[in-house]
Amino acid sequence: MVSTVTDPFRLLPPHGRERLLALGRPVRFPAGTRIFREGRHADRFWVIRSGTVTLDLHVAGRRPAHIETLHPGDLLGWSWMVPPYTWRLGAEAAGDVSALEFDAAAVRGVCDDEPELGWALACQVAEIIGRRLHRTRTRLLDLYAPYGSGP
Repeated sequence: MVSTVTDPFRLLPPHGRERLLALGRPVRFPAGTRIFREGRHADRFWVIRSGTVTLDLHVAGRRPAHIETLHPGDLLGWSWMVPPYTWRLGAEAAGDVSALEFDAAAVRGVCDDEPELGWALACQVAEIIGRRLHRTRTRLLDLYAPYGSGP
């Protein structure tokens, strides 16, 4: 079961939350596994159960920029929800990872069947997108701006 403290589905209606969790299947990624690459088709997402995952961004002429580290309870992947369904960042298992994997088309189908659930999930994912966008901007300023992100 997903942690209740950082459960990305915590604000969903209880029936919808249980219906979504029933779609999850357990998966494992050994340390160093590239889970997805920026620009490729996004057809699934995960809730991390154990381990950590690093998110990175391709920067031309440089090594990928490490943007954020995700931990147990975090949602890995949101690009499955927004057309054209391509990953906006890359992800790699920093250590051995176990997660619940969700098929994006199946989840979108459930959301179409239950608009209240779809709206609640979209709001939850939008909050995650906003946080990640802010962290990405801050990290890129730290790495590449002349004076970093400080005053």
